[in-house]
Amino acid sequence: FRIGFFSLLHCLHHRLFPSSYESGRTILCLDFMIFTLRLIHIFAVNKQLGPKMIIVGKMMKDVFFFLFFLGVWLVAYGVTTEGLLLPHDRRIPWIFRRVFYRPYLQIFGQIPLSEIDAAQITASNCTYDPLAILLEDATPCTNTYANWLVLILLVIFLLVANILLLNLLIAMFSYTFSKVQGNSDIYWKSQRYNLILEYHSRPALAPPFILISHLHLLFKRHIRKVQSAKRRDFLLELSEIQNRRLLTWESVQKENYLVAQARQKRDSDTERLRRTSQ
Repeated sequence: FRIGFFSLLHCLHHRLFPSSYESGRTILCLDFMIFTLRLIHIFAVNKQLGPKMIIVGKMMKDVFFFLFFLGVWLVAYGVTTEGLLLPHDRRIPWIFRRVFYRPYLQIFGQIPLSEIDAAQITASNCTYDPLAILLEDATPCTNTYANWLVLILLVIFLLVANILLLNLLIAMFSYTFSKVQGNSDIYWKSQRYNLILEYHSRPALAPPFILISHLHLLFKRHIRKVQSAKRRDFLLELSEIQNRRLLTWESVQKENYLVAQARQKRDSDTERLRRTSQ
């Protein structure tokens, strides 16, 4: 709530002042994306979609560990190719762009052969002078001395990233899916309980009208000094007497369920035919 309220005030401030309109519009776009993604929380009610949210959350952890492996290979390949192809370029933003961004795009098939393959490189208005490159008077020339090594590194990088690491990620996803799907009913019940608990503990009004509820609570607590009554609708810890009563109730319900199951089995047609045949 605090983040949303602060973002709303920030956007209104930038909207009222034309000089900062673009930054306010950017923040508003990000707020829309975040609050729209917040609607995924509603899917916890559904028995089929609820466990899928757990699966997606655990898969995000798998992706996080996968990025460690990918990051090591990406930095190793990016720094090496940058040093081989453009050793005279001293522009820090462009170095970071080619070290991280270009190898990342190559994973998805965007391979700029006109920049890394000597047979397709066309030198036009380029220079090896670091000062001229830094002043952006001319573009840096590509070094073609060890171009064969660059192509070999490209093949190895794509082989490891697209085949080895990608299949490792798929295997991790398969394990996570099978692990959660086998206990989907337990996960869904836990999600439903947390959703009910959250619904019970929050104010009745929805955003942005929830501000009225918060102002009412502020007036009630800090101005009128009215203490809220402790509600015990959800007990996370039971006393010893309540725990014994709960265990007794569970035992009685278990026996009743087993008796009902035995009676249903005894009265079934299959059981009657079996007794008749004997």
